[in-house]
Amino acid sequence: MRLLNAFSSLSSPISLIILCLFSAPTFAEKSDFDIPTLAKHAYWLKLGHYLPQTFSGYESTIDSQTFFLSPHGKTEPKQELKATIDALYHADTAVAQTTRCRYPARYTWLESQAGRTATLDCPELERWKKVLDPEAMTLVFPTAFMNNPSSMFGHTLLRIDAKDQTRNKELVAFAVNFAAEPNESDNAALYAVKGLFGAYPGQFTVMPYYRKVREYNDIESRDIWEYALNLSEQEVNRVLLHLWEMQRATFDYYFLDENCSYQLLALLQLAREELRLVSDFPFQAIPSDTVKTLANNDLIERPNFRASFGTRLLNMSQQTSPIVFEAAQKAKNGDFPDHKQYRAEQLAAIYEFAYEWLNFDFYDQGLPRDPYAQRLTKLLALRSQVSAVSPFEPVANTSVAPDKGHGSTRVGIGARASKHRPDALTLEWRAAYHDLLDPQDGFVPGAQISFVDVAMSHDEDGKTQIDKLYLIDAMTIAPKKPVFSSLSWNIRAGFDRLPTAREPSSRWFAQGGIGQSWGEADGLHAYALWSTALSHGDASDDQLNIATGIESGLLWQLADDHRLGLQAQSLPLLNRDSLSHSQVDMTWNWRVTSDWSIRSKARYQHWESEEMSGHITNYFYF
Repeated sequence: MRLLNAFSSLSSPISLIILCLFSAPTFAEKSDFDIPTLAKHAYWLKLGHYLPQTFSGYESTIDSQTFFLSPHGKTEPKQELKATIDALYHADTAVAQTTRCRYPARYTWLESQAGRTATLDCPELERWKKVLDPEAMTLVFPTAFMNNPSSMFGHTLLRIDAKDQTRNKELVAFAVNFAAEPNESDNAALYAVKGLFGAYPGQFTVMPYYRKVREYNDIESRDIWEYALNLSEQEVNRVLLHLWEMQRATFDYYFLDENCSYQLLALLQLAREELRLVSDFPFQAIPSDTVKTLANNDLIERPNFRASFGTRLLNMSQQTSPIVFEAAQKAKNGDFPDHKQYRAEQLAAIYEFAYEWLNFDFYDQGLPRDPYAQRLTKLLALRSQVSAVSPFEPVANTSVAPDKGHGSTRVGIGARASKHRPDALTLEWRAAYHDLLDPQDGFVPGAQISFVDVAMSHDEDGKTQIDKLYLIDAMTIAPKKPVFSSLSWNIRAGFDRLPTAREPSSRWFAQGGIGQSWGEADGLHAYALWSTALSHGDASDDQLNIATGIESGLLWQLADDHRLGLQAQSLPLLNRDSLSHSQVDMTWNWRVTSDWSIRSKARYQHWESEEMSGHITNYFYF
């Protein structure tokens, strides 16, 4: 009994000693970290997507609490780091192992800070990486799509390039996409409003790349630019480890700042400790500007160009003779040619052109699948019976890459001379991003998006006032082509001033139009829109006015650096017979450098009275 009692009295101390011996390495590892210092480390802040706040402290752009280990993790980097270390180096090995596999990027970084190389034993993570087989990454830039509010500025995503990947295997690679998750019942207008104010959650997803190419290249007919990223295999692995951690992360999605391009930069900057990619975008993140940031950090190579359905079809139409064009149009509609009437080269051109044309219509118009799929198969079968090589040259990449265009933000400094008003100095600012008279290189031809465009003046009498505040001024005027016809439209809303008998008077207005365009976007280009406007303010004695009429224009790319415009509108008021809003602008835009243009403009306006003015403005883009 004494021996038993003695053993019992010793069992607790011995157990404690044994536990300490086996647990000593784990607790020693915890003590390796200087938490106050590491909590301020730039890489830790990037791992948590923390941004400094205006006055003090930090806040993460991640909005899902499930991502954080600390209840205060969203706003307290130090508390999140302490909770992370406690979990990663927990005495319970099962807890530690689970946390390491949930946060492999955090664990790998902390081990490196302690001078060790991380060893991960995570079967699910390894299976995921084996499927991806990553070696490199490519930034993918589909150009702007004016019919979708979230894609009016373009879009960016990542392609994960496998070790054995070739150009022919790119479509079966995997893509990393960040996008909003809207309600299916929301219409386009509600979608745009909610997107501006962050009402949708955003999340990273991994999917086959061919699905995105089909969506952008085929269905929406958007050209795609593919920029290989200058990242080592180890740097790619760092990015993917953090992407694995993002499975539990959701963000409030904002179209202008915390959007697809911003979040991809936040992901890519995990590749290297010194990268600070998101710091260039405190207010807005336009996709083309984010590509420039990657270029400025020597992270991208010369891009590949993947032509859209529409670009390929237009290229083929420009190479066809009138005889081939007419026969292909008939074949597209099921009236196949008599082989005896055409040479083999002509038949090859007819079937190839008809197939591409019908395929474009199938996606563009949403045609029913069964009858048109059968006709497409028939065209391929007939083409296979013609022993002639393809007569068409592939699309020549003559376009300017998006990162070579002007900056999206614009400041204008100039002067104005008026017939009935004092001369004035002018100051303008536009948040984003491009108008029809700006240099066109790097932008979709015939598309305009001016967002928050403000103009102020200070005249000889010492009066300072806001002359214009356009919240949105969007327009698409893609020229009509023999193979397809795009509808032209515009929408404009905001505040401006109109000439009255007293002095220019203010109004708030909303205007929209629909019509057609002709010509060449890079040459002589004309458009005409039937337009309707609602206005209210001092200019109309605070009455609600309804006007409808014509808005038209003629644009001419005179040379690489010179662009001319003649734009006019006449909108008679429906509720006031004696009043009509007329305006004519004659404009010359001279591109001096890629980010500096000089624009001169002569304007005629008529409202209650007439006004003629001349403007000259230096525009600086950044």
